[in-house]
Amino acid sequence: MRKKTKSYLKLFSLSILLPLAVGGLSAFLTMGNMDIYKELKQPPLAPPSWLFPVAWTILYVLMGVSFGLYWIVRPVGEGAIKSKMWEQGLSFYLASLAFNFAWSILFFNLRWFLFAFVWLLVLLFLIVGTILAYRKFSKTAAYLQIPYALWVAFAGYLNFGIWWLNR
Repeated sequence: MRKKTKSYLKLFSLSILLPLAVGGLSAFLTMGNMDIYKELKQPPLAPPSWLFPVAWTILYVLMGVSFGLYWIVRPVGEGAIKSKMWEQGLSFYLASLAFNFAWSILFFNLRWFLFAFVWLLVLLFLIVGTILAYRKFSKTAAYLQIPYALWVAFAGYLNFGIWWLNR
């Protein structure tokens, strides 16, 4: 029993560390350009800038726990179809992390606001794909991705609003 607990602790630590590292590296690379958010015309409901790192940290932890739960139910030695379905969820998740990482650079560093909005739409598609794929194996893992999807949808609203108001 102790060995299994230690194994789960390691799994969930690594699962949470991955999205936190992706987000941390992206934040580090955009650190000098994030002040632009305060300088731009904001759409209604735009939150204060301090809320973003808090929200993203919570979301990255939820994403990590979700992935840990998904990893636990991976098919081992089962049929090829079930394995392919599980791998599809993994692919959606990893692609969403890559798109998540790049968005900050597109928005803050390059200031490609409209392109960043389109990028967020693709990210939202990837997150929904993750949720649907995860749901086939673990409803809890899927549900833990929903706040991520909602936040990215809200970020899309903000991103589009900023582009529109600052054209």
